[in-house]
Amino acid sequence: MSTTTTHTLTVDAAKAGQRVDLFVGEALGLSRARMKRLFEEGQVRVDGRPAKKGLTVTEGQKVTVTVEEAPREAVPDTDFPLVVLHEDAALLFVDKPAGRPSHPLQPGETGTVANALVARYPEVAQASQDPREGGLCHRLDVETSGVVAAARTREAWTAVREAFSNRAVDKRYVALVTGPLADEGEVEVPLRHHPRHPDRVEPAPYGAEDAREALSHFRVLARSGDYSLVEVKILTGVLHQVRAHLAGVGAPIVGDALYGGREAPELGRFFLHAYSLTVPHPVTKEPVKVESPLPPDLVAELSRHGLPWPVAG
Repeated sequence: MSTTTTHTLTVDAAKAGQRVDLFVGEALGLSRARMKRLFEEGQVRVDGRPAKKGLTVTEGQKVTVTVEEAPREAVPDTDFPLVVLHEDAALLFVDKPAGRPSHPLQPGETGTVANALVARYPEVAQASQDPREGGLCHRLDVETSGVVAAARTREAWTAVREAFSNRAVDKRYVALVTGPLADEGEVEVPLRHHPRHPDRVEPAPYGAEDAREALSHFRVLARSGDYSLVEVKILTGVLHQVRAHLAGVGAPIVGDALYGGREAPELGRFFLHAYSLTVPHPVTKEPVKVESPLPPDLVAELSRHGLPWPVAG
């Protein structure tokens, strides 16, 4: 049975500068058609005033959205093979496999990390601001594997989310790329949603209102011919940031067709793995570092190109 719900969303620093329709669509998992209808009906307000979909949001603004919706909680899924990397009274770190979404977008959807978390740790359903997230403090792309953090209480979730916004979190990925690439470097290129391809991002033109700050550091771990194994540390959390930044410097990720990566038919996905995450613990304030082992399919891909894993040093 559907109900009318008013969602109040607060714009954090990571989302500042985003268009309000994209901000709401991402936060609530709404289709473009549904978003269009909500704006036409005046159901989206920013700081109490009806908003147009092209408006850009700023940090601290309150966005209220009134929608008619079915229940959105992540339903428990006991069939998902959840691998827990670290567990304490406040936090959970789990190993997300490639091909699995972080959380459901549709009512009743299963097969996501959030569904598995709710099945094993029911308290996480109340921890995150959005119940469909199952306590998750951040997300990974569907085809990206690796470590994700979830909270078991609302206080812990809020503290970790603030740590992400304040760049107090250390997020590191490993990627296999092709193309000329320096031994190490920094990419500071603002990104925005592509106006004609909403499923991807692009470098934002200078002064663009919908530009979002994006900063990445990279270093090459090993090379073999055209291939380079790269560690990327991201200081911001823009959609597709690692993929877009590496492609933007001429070294797209292997298997990432969306951003011009070289085909990897035996791999069957793009080579991107979130291998390390360090967050300040919400209770002790001490850093908690959790690593995810490189999955066998990625190790096999490295072997095909004569690259070592693990890499010394």
